[in-house]
Amino acid sequence: MNTARTSTTAPELLWQKSSYSGAEGGECIEVADTPGTVHVRDSKQLGGPVVTLGPAAWARFVELAAGHTV
Repeated sequence: MNTARTSTTAPELLWQKSSYSGAEGGECIEVADTPGTVHVRDSKQLGGPVVTLGPAAWARFVELAAGHTV
């Protein structure tokens, strides 16, 4: 798996929260995609840390989160 952890959030990233996230907050993640990488952060800690995944690792995560087996 291609992952990296950074301590700061790049301000130029366009962060998106899941449409399943409620307006009341709670435990959510936000995702920002760039060519060749997907950045993930905790919506309650906007300043970081950020986990950076390659496309294959992100696809695998989404499959597992959705309950699908590869």
